[in-house]
Amino acid sequence: MPAPPLSQPTTSHDAILLTLPVPPSINHQYATVNGRRLLSSVGRAYKAHVGQLVWLKLAQSTDRASLLSRFQSEWLALSIRFYFTSALRRDVDGGLKIAQDALCEGLGINDNRIVETHLYKHIDKDNPRIEVSLAPACNS
Repeated sequence: MPAPPLSQPTTSHDAILLTLPVPPSINHQYATVNGRRLLSSVGRAYKAHVGQLVWLKLAQSTDRASLLSRFQSEWLALSIRFYFTSALRRDVDGGLKIAQDALCEGLGINDNRIVETHLYKHIDKDNPRIEVSLAPACNS
């Protein structure tokens, strides 16, 4: 059963909830240049866009300093709900790395602080998206 969508991107002193665009497919995230695998222009554009969305949301938050302090000092739990247009077109884990990197870079934190990850796959033909939650891990 699909979970209800997050009502509005929010922040609090201990969590951030964001609705973001679906990341590019794994086939479009990387390019091979001179024998090296590099993030593609599509991947770089996605990360830059997510970074802007994260900072816009943080700029509106009265809890920004407290939230960033906790994220920089505690172990973190990441939850991503992927809403795809089709059940068979995308793997649930294909967008994890780029979404995690983009979120953490936007927050200015190292993604090695994430010790718990939850991924969910849903179908929403009319509104593909990802709903992301980042909070201190329960056993931090």
